Amino acid sequence: MRAAGIGVAENHAEQIMDVRAALRHGIARLRDAGVPSHALAAELLLMHALGRDRAWIYTHPEAPIAADLATRYSDLVARRAAGEPVQYLTGVQEFWGLEFEVTPAVLIPRPETEHVIEVAIERLQLSHRSVSLLPVRIADVGTGSGCLAIALARELPHAEIIATDISAGALRVARRNAERHGVGDQVHFVQGDLLQFAAPVASEAGDPAQPFDLIVSNPPYVGLQQAAELPREVRDHEPHPALFGGPAGIEMYGRLIRNSASLLRSGGSLAIELGYGLGAGVHAILSTESGWTNVSITNDLAGIPRVIAAERR
Repeated sequence: MRAAGIGVAENHAEQIMDVRAALRHGIARLRDAGVPSHALAAELLLMHALGRDRAWIYTHPEAPIAADLATRYSDLVARRAAGEPVQYLTGVQEFWGLEFEVTPAVLIPRPETEHVIEVAIERLQLSHRSVSLLPVRIADVGTGSGCLAIALARELPHAEIIATDISAGALRVARRNAERHGVGDQVHFVQGDLLQFAAPVASEAGDPAQPFDLIVSNPPYVGLQQAAELPREVRDHEPHPALFGGPAGIEMYGRLIRNSASLLRSGGSLAIELGYGLGAGVHAILSTESGWTNVSITNDLAGIPRVIAAERR
């Protein structure tokens, strides 16, 4: 325990550590390990270990921590110092104002992915009046934790949504998240590559041949050539099939665009998250593939091209 930087009473003569001291030790340990946002990470791990919120942590700085909880916190801090992401240690990540379960089977949702939802809803509003009241049909390709599909289901209660993923483990997490947020009957999960629906599970999603009004995706877009440049938290812990799109990262986009072309209705839209530096390349794919119009690129808050959208003629 002392090697982890958090003291625990070994006998009745020793004083049990309080909340303030535990947080200080956690911050120092993570700072020394070079962990990004070390103070926030220590805070989140302490909240998780104690089962308390941030307000309680800061209004009860002198509250003693039981030995078993101190041990739990020490272990979490040690694992974070070794590179495990906070989200996998706490098991949750917020996205679109909702709390999602995350495990090493799924990519951790990022705030910039929320731009896909914004663009998707804007596209639907252009082609549908009162979109929140209409029974639109949506596909989420590579759903992972289900964050895109579930957020869209909450925004569009009359939409039918099919969410696909090649990973059975990811789909188990996504189904639990859908039930957690009350959209388990609205979002249908299908295991398969892109939108290649597998016959044994097609019945869960209805008729896969029926066209979609909207297709969204946050596809694998990191190039294998850039693997060494990734933070260790990402490279060593997040699922590689959800990260890497091929040697250069752009390879998955062509397949996704061609697959979507045959499944969107006339006037339907495609909205895809872009990897860094891939905007021009993906735009070129849409330009060379016949049948696409109204192509646009939306930047994130940092001014980086983040979402590309197009309409099916």
